[in-house]
Amino acid sequence: MSTDTAPGATGAYWLEHAWLGDRVASGVLLTLAGDRVARVTPSTAAAPPGATVLRGLTLPGLANAHSHAFHRALRAVAQAAGGASATGAAPESFWAWREVMYAVAARLTPDSYYRLARAVYAEMALAGITAVGEFHYLHHSPDGTAYADPNAMGRALIAAADDAGVRLTLLDTAYLSAGFGAPPGPGQLRFSDGSADAWAARADALKDGERLRIGAAVHSVRAVPAEQLGTVAEFARLRGAPLHVHLSEQPAENEACLAAHGCTPARLLSDHGVLGPSTTGVHNTHLTDEDIALLGSTGTGTCMCPTTERDLADGIGPAAALERAGSPLSLGSDSHAVIDLFEEARAMELNERLRTRARGHWSAARLLETASGGGHRALGWQDAGRLAPGALADFTTVALDSVRTAGADVRHGAETAVFAASAADVRHTVVGGRAVVVNGTHTGVSDVPGALAAAVAALRD
Repeated sequence: MSTDTAPGATGAYWLEHAWLGDRVASGVLLTLAGDRVARVTPSTAAAPPGATVLRGLTLPGLANAHSHAFHRALRAVAQAAGGASATGAAPESFWAWREVMYAVAARLTPDSYYRLARAVYAEMALAGITAVGEFHYLHHSPDGTAYADPNAMGRALIAAADDAGVRLTLLDTAYLSAGFGAPPGPGQLRFSDGSADAWAARADALKDGERLRIGAAVHSVRAVPAEQLGTVAEFARLRGAPLHVHLSEQPAENEACLAAHGCTPARLLSDHGVLGPSTTGVHNTHLTDEDIALLGSTGTGTCMCPTTERDLADGIGPAAALERAGSPLSLGSDSHAVIDLFEEARAMELNERLRTRARGHWSAARLLETASGGGHRALGWQDAGRLAPGALADFTTVALDSVRTAGADVRHGAETAVFAASAADVRHTVVGGRAVVVNGTHTGVSDVPGALAAAVAALRD
């Protein structure tokens, strides 16, 4: 493995090979101006003096458009509790998994959430992720009482991302009810601000920063009363912020919405002004043809989370149909059963192959763009996700000599990244021109596995 790069900011990077959006170029010199790319010069025979050398295939930074950082504590735990046994026990559902998740959520404090999220975001950086969208609804203490700083939990996430070196879009989430007309249950008290107006007043105290965007989210149509959906949408509009929403993840959600409002969740969101080009529906799994047309015609995005959707047995969403209808795609790791955007990208294609028994729904280049540029746009980072002049200097390098990538034809760089590589092949990650991961080691969190183990252990009974 090459070890010829050094940590810290630098004015230039020489890339052995780089994906430039439509092709692989070799000997690419990236000249930086502050935290942005000033010039891209392919076919530079050797690195000039002072340039940092990155060997392998350098890609635009990946964007994880949907994260619940605390779900990382459920990895292997939730899986161990589920499944049909040899004695004939019935398989578990999403709703049973949710109770396990609530138990973990109840144990978090601002300090313990900071420690967990810092380790999780460092794990993301090790996986080539340079920006993350955190769908954040753990606002208050477990009994619903506000902390002295009402945004203590959100600020813990902001500090965690800053220390881990990644960009964060904090999607502050309105979560007000347990279901249509039902008050929050015991496990949901800490999620609720009581009303959308109170949610907006609290969230408005959070401000954008250098590597921080404040966005908004509707947890779901069951968690925000219909008459209050417009308040959340207006908050996002006034701030020019991205707005995300869990949409039709489960058939039960659709059935309950039809019973309460006589329409699908997508139609309900449309009727209350939630849909549009700044909005992203997360999952969008169980949609009608009319829903798909509605999302496409409004330019509402779709964030697919294939590893979570298969882990929770949610189903395979109509990603191809949504994209054809006009819904831009992005990807997220959601519950963090794994954190690997290459796996999310190929899973979207492979899921569609299983569903249709046909291949080639997306090219590797298109999948890579979805994992990078598509995610950044969904999170409000319009100037990231490409190696081009003026773009943020956020990129990641994949080894071409691992057991997974060895022997690949570098001319097929997108195919190598999407269909051969994994997060374990990431060697370098740079955010704003600063090296966050060098030769597979995080420069700010020296022992990421140890930090993860300690943070998760602290949340166990």
